[in-house]
Amino acid sequence: MIEKLQSIEQVESFIHENALSFLYITRPNCSVCHGLLPQVEELMKQFPEIKLRKIDADEVEEIAGRFDIFTVPVLLLFWEGKEYIREVRIVHLDLLEEKITKIYKNVVG
Repeated sequence: MIEKLQSIEQVESFIHENALSFLYITRPNCSVCHGLLPQVEELMKQFPEIKLRKIDADEVEEIAGRFDIFTVPVLLLFWEGKEYIREVRIVHLDLLEEKITKIYKNVVG
């Protein structure tokens, strides 16, 4: 189960306290979000150094403005506070895995 961040301050701290951080931004009534989440959780097991958290965009409304989010789900990977990967709505897990692997190899080795 992915830990949930409850405020924009928690989101900012999480991104800056972890060299590799991954945000899964969702909404309660999003069927795509709920279907994709278990697959993303499984995928991320391959990358133990990447810290993963989820955010409910209805609870943390500032998230939309902070990251220019217009629809969900949004998957964001940060490396040292900088956004490197952004996947929105329709996510192709095999392509996401390739992108993450490239960054992960450069960072972790």
